[in-house]
Amino acid sequence: MLSEFKLAPSILSADFSDLKGALNICDEGGADWIHVDVMDNQFVPNLTIGPPVVKSLRKNTEKFIDVHMMVINPENLVEPFARAGADNITFHIEATDNPDEVIDLIRGTGKMVGISLKPSTPFSEIKPYLDKVDLVLVMSVEPGFGGQGYIEGSTARIMEIKKYLKDNCLERVQIQVDGGIKLHNANEVISAGGDILVAGSEVFGSENPQKVIKDFYANAKSTVSI
Repeated sequence: MLSEFKLAPSILSADFSDLKGALNICDEGGADWIHVDVMDNQFVPNLTIGPPVVKSLRKNTEKFIDVHMMVINPENLVEPFARAGADNITFHIEATDNPDEVIDLIRGTGKMVGISLKPSTPFSEIKPYLDKVDLVLVMSVEPGFGGQGYIEGSTARIMEIKKYLKDNCLERVQIQVDGGIKLHNANEVISAGGDILVAGSEVFGSENPQKVIKDFYANAKSTVSI
C-alpha cells in the first residue's frame, strides 16, 4: 500500500489575484506541497513568477513550497529562491552545462534538490546525478504551459526510472510527475512509481477544488506502487 503519496497543486493554474485563497484551498483539501512553476520566456515560451511571489507565499503558508525552475542559467536563481522560502528547488538538466554546480548550490542552501528532464530528453542524461539529488521531476507534457494533455509513453518512463532507482539502491529519491495529471489517470501514474503528483488545472479549474484534492488522496490510498 502506498503511504507516502503527496499532491502538489500548481499555483500556475490558480487565480493570481487571490493566491492566498489558493493556499486556503490547499489547506482545506489537505495538500502536502505547493508547486510553483517558474518560467523565464527563454528556456520555455512563457513568463510566470519569481522570488518575490514565493516570499509572499511563504508568509502565508507553512506547507512545503516546491519550486520548479524552467529557466536558463538556473544557478543565478538558486539563492534568491532559497532566501524567499522555497523548500525544494528543481532545475532542468537541459538548462545548464554544469549540473554538479547547480546541485551543489542548492544543497549549500540547505534545501532539497530536484532534477528534471523534458519528455524528449533521454533518461540517461540524468543518471550520473541521481545519487546527488532528492527528487526526479518527470515532465509528462512539454514544459511551458498548464492545461496540456498527458503524453503517451510517460508512464513507461516513470516505470523505467523507478526500476533504475530500486536496482541501484536509490529508493530514497522521489519521483515527481508534472503535466496532464487528472483524477482519471492518477492511479496509473502512482502505480508506475510516481510519489508526488503535480496537478494544476484539474484542481484549480474545478468547481470544488478542495474535493478534488481529497479525491486524489483517496485514490492514492487504494493504489499499489510497483
